[in-house]
Amino acid sequence: MSTKPTPSAAPVPRDFSARSKEFFVKHMVTIMFLVLSVLGFILSGMSPFLFLMDIVARVSRNAFLVLSLVIPVMAGMGLNFSIVLGAMAGQASLIFVTHWGVQGLPGILLCMALVTPLAMFLGFLTGNLFNKTKGQEMIAGLILGFFAQGIYELIFLQLVGGLIPMANTTLVMSSGIGIRTTVDLTNGLKYGLDWPGQFWGNDLLLRPTLPWTVLGIAAAVVVAFLLYRFVLKGKIPSISHLVGGAACLGIASWWSIIQIQTSSQINWIRVPLLTWFVIAALCGFILFFSRTKLGQDMRSVGQDRHVAAVAGIQVNRVRIIAIMMSMVMAAWGHIIFLQNMGAFSTYGSHEQIGLYSVAALLIGGATVAKATIGQALLGVFLFHTLFVVSPAAGRQVFGDAQIGEYFRVFVAYGVIGVTLAMHAWKLLIQNRAKQQL
Repeated sequence: MSTKPTPSAAPVPRDFSARSKEFFVKHMVTIMFLVLSVLGFILSGMSPFLFLMDIVARVSRNAFLVLSLVIPVMAGMGLNFSIVLGAMAGQASLIFVTHWGVQGLPGILLCMALVTPLAMFLGFLTGNLFNKTKGQEMIAGLILGFFAQGIYELIFLQLVGGLIPMANTTLVMSSGIGIRTTVDLTNGLKYGLDWPGQFWGNDLLLRPTLPWTVLGIAAAVVVAFLLYRFVLKGKIPSISHLVGGAACLGIASWWSIIQIQTSSQINWIRVPLLTWFVIAALCGFILFFSRTKLGQDMRSVGQDRHVAAVAGIQVNRVRIIAIMMSMVMAAWGHIIFLQNMGAFSTYGSHEQIGLYSVAALLIGGATVAKATIGQALLGVFLFHTLFVVSPAAGRQVFGDAQIGEYFRVFVAYGVIGVTLAMHAWKLLIQNRAKQQL
């Protein structure tokens, strides 16, 4: 006599209120800062033109730095505050290349070539330290940055001009020893990556206005999606995809033509297209790397080190590689940041890099255990939107722009504290649930 298997009970669908609550709890930090950004923009009274001009520059110069934090999170090492060491290495390469007088894009490429082995060495040392302090990588990276600051100041305050010869009255102090407190990159490396057309005479291609950039981005997104479907997924794009892509390009073209013809101010918003191309290349590399054998090993280590070790993965080696990659990206990102600024404080420009990059990543919705490219880019936009509108909003509401400055500092530290507290709370709930099973 055959018996029919008892069908398993179907999962009970959750109601809309439960799903809404889960969504808001999961994205609470991002939603809060989105609301604050909108309110700040309304209260500030800024014109959209000034806001766009400032936010485009800020996103361009900061996105690469924030993206350098994604891989260590993937490897389960938390928020990498030690990128400050990479920033110091990037500043050192800028100082020496400025002394040698190499200008423009060749100078920026030389900086990146010089800083890469140094950043890899610093990442190797940092990774070994993190392997000795498993579970405490964030605090170890924070303290390591303070320690490295002393060595950095020893080199550029005492050794340069003495033990390290540098006969340059523009960079070296009048005593002949030590680098001046401010390094000016004007007529040298300033905008070397942003607008190389100023040296190569190709300003139109590499320094487009905002409408043309919107059209270019729309075309790049459509092409990337179709290639992703065809190359990685092995699926031939359907008619609906082709029609949708053509519609996106048509709308972007229409918008660009209208803006170019009817707006005079928007054409003054210059977009560093080459910098955005480098950022897009980094995003593509992270996506590609996450699908490689090493990337999958990093994900396994990030999920559970003990299980990964049992599976034959060299956990310590994988963690060191993750920090080395992050350090090199941070060094390159700081070079991009400083060449866009055009000048920097020799002994202070790198100090807040780790704090602000981590805060931006967390505002985008990332956690200590998970971070994505989309969260990094969204966080950069929201974080620097607050940086743009806070002083103006403080001046309009309280009559003092300094109130907005205080709010920005509060946001940077507060979002890190809140996110870490939420992460600890979630781990506590998970541990209690495991004990009840």
